[in-house]
Amino acid sequence: MAIVIIHGNESPEKVLKRFKRLVDQEQILTEVKRREYYEKPSERKKKRERARRKRIMKALKKQQQLI
Repeated sequence: MAIVIIHGNESPEKVLKRFKRLVDQEQILTEVKRREYYEKPSERKKKRERARRKRIMKALKKQQQLI
């Protein structure tokens, strides 16, 4: 939970900026998007596998460019 305490005569823009930074650090929006729809465990596994393959292919392409 992101809680921001206002210090003295702090401007609303500054408070909002601190709040946004805190929300970003705690990855709250990422978690909300992930939980927006139910994802079956098998779908999660397939998604992770696709991401893993994508990372491997990207690394291989980068390695071949260096050669």
